[in-house]
Amino acid sequence: MTTTAQGNKVGIVLAGLLLGILMASMDNTIVATAMGTIVGELGGLDKFVWVTSAYMVAEMAGMPIFGKLSDMYGRKKFFIFGILVFMLGSILCGTATTIVELSIYRAIQGIGGGALIPIAFTIMFDAVPLEKRGKLGGLFGAVFGLSSIFGPLLGAYITDYIAWEWVFYINLPLGIIAFLMVALFYKESHEHSQQKIDWLGAFTLVGGIVCLMFALELGGKQYAWDSAMILGLFAVFVVLALLFLFAETRAKEPIISFAMFKDKLYASSNVMALLSGAAFITASVYIPIFIQGVLGGKATNSGLVLLPMMVGSVVTATLGGTLLTKTSYRSIMLPTLALLAAGVALLTTIGPDSSKLIIRVYMVLVGLGIGASFSVLSNAAIHSVSARQRGSASATLNFLRSLGMTLGITVFGIIQSHLFMNRMSESFAGGSGSGEAQIPEGIDLSDPHALLSPELRANIPEQVLDKISIALSSSITHTFAWAIIPAALAFFAAFAMGRDKMDPASEGQGSSATH
Repeated sequence: MTTTAQGNKVGIVLAGLLLGILMASMDNTIVATAMGTIVGELGGLDKFVWVTSAYMVAEMAGMPIFGKLSDMYGRKKFFIFGILVFMLGSILCGTATTIVELSIYRAIQGIGGGALIPIAFTIMFDAVPLEKRGKLGGLFGAVFGLSSIFGPLLGAYITDYIAWEWVFYINLPLGIIAFLMVALFYKESHEHSQQKIDWLGAFTLVGGIVCLMFALELGGKQYAWDSAMILGLFAVFVVLALLFLFAETRAKEPIISFAMFKDKLYASSNVMALLSGAAFITASVYIPIFIQGVLGGKATNSGLVLLPMMVGSVVTATLGGTLLTKTSYRSIMLPTLALLAAGVALLTTIGPDSSKLIIRVYMVLVGLGIGASFSVLSNAAIHSVSARQRGSASATLNFLRSLGMTLGITVFGIIQSHLFMNRMSESFAGGSGSGEAQIPEGIDLSDPHALLSPELRANIPEQVLDKISIALSSSITHTFAWAIIPAALAFFAAFAMGRDKMDPASEGQGSSATH
């Protein structure tokens, strides 16, 4: 797939693509710092992970489907579709009155995001010559970091001084500008590779993901792990996953081409995206909760603590893109992923007495560790595929990154919730202590969203608040300990990348290019 040079304003188009990525990637971080206030107002902390997970599940399920469709029918129409759906979801999110409504509307946003991110990268790969792709790949990757810098700060400011609904409405002006830039100035070739749509693969993929996420989220909460509902959801997931594997091996144009995974560089890049995403999102979600719930900060404090992490990610995303033509993908990924594992490991040492400065230092390490994956892995994933497969290859990488983040949110959310309740049971065993007797009526200690609201914290006796803060702190740091596992596995996966680097002579010549 190519773009026509005549009439194609590449600079304006790239600006529109960057705005689309900024909008979709900023949405998770801008919401993360507002979650304390949102849950404090709407309630339902037991369902708060779905505000993030619903977006990720929908985005993740849509990525490989829209990536394949863009290979077959063109990039432009699906990118514009993504912008319009994302803006619709943003409007609906601002009207939500319950956490369940908000989660549903976030899923609509996620469908739009599923088209925006992978297709934006693919249009850039199509429109830009290889010698410029490294630097632009670094720029596109840096947008993830920049969005995460502005997201927490903007989300915190809007939440503290305006209203949390506007963390969603802010997407509208960005979306309109991106829409106009791409719709008016991107002239796409009509020489598309039209093939039969893999409907069986699409339905089994989406259905399997939804069943898995519901099973993980509802298990141990609304339903026991051994209940018919949870076991049934897991069973349906297994059946749909097997059907998906069967469908992809038979389809002429599969949603996810397993033949591309025969290439070692492509396979290792996808594995690293999956694992590093799981480790990174855990820090992004639980550090703001730690700052508000343990240290008693406002939403603005949460944003400021995330800021160093995002600055670090911009540095290595940009540096990684610049080094792509000078050294191997592996030489860039090994040291940065080592920093990611070290940063997550250091986060296990924080507690109620930790200073915000030391937390910021650890977050810088996490940011430096994740940044290069945004720019380097996206280029490594298309290194050995033909131009007509770029949409599918880019979308699969982003799909697996989102899968890692979604599983990280859900699985580590289950771990944190379980640990918190255990610590609470230990701290308030007996139920008749003098501290517990002073708990104001209406404050439920099983729902720590009380800790996320400064107004409610002020009504909890100090000795009781200390116990709850310690329990929350312990549960979060132990969750970080579990997150070391995917971070370390991502580091070891980098050894499998080989010595390939960005080189015009080798582009599109890998084993998967001829599939």
